[in-house]
Amino acid sequence: MYPEYLVEPMRAELTKVGFEELKTAADVDSAITGEGTVFVVVNSVCGCAAANARPAARLAAANEKHPDKLVTVFAGMEKDAVDRARGYMLPFPPSSPSMALFKDGKLVHMIERHQIEGRPAQMIADSLIGAFEQYC
Repeated sequence: MYPEYLVEPMRAELTKVGFEELKTAADVDSAITGEGTVFVVVNSVCGCAAANARPAARLAAANEKHPDKLVTVFAGMEKDAVDRARGYMLPFPPSSPSMALFKDGKLVHMIERHQIEGRPAQMIADSLIGAFEQYC
């Protein structure tokens, strides 16, 4: 667990543009299951989250066509919520940061850490926007 004062600005990068923080396993279940599209960002304190993942998520979320729900869990903080979100992302192994798009409770697009590291935020956002255009 990280000190809250350390992660608060990292959380705010997403919540200030409309992402809802999920802090319990029940929150995750409620957000992902059911009808509609949900974009989940597994946030992290690492450098690739700061330089690539969060900026990409913000760019993609600003697209005209986007998921019904924008949500986030924070790796290293709310363990139960993160574990539950990762359970929905199987068969992909746990990684943070990572991003997933769900439609009607089913995983339809996944971006893992190795697809985030070293890639420009716009490139990641373009992949997300393509998925949003297809599924949302």
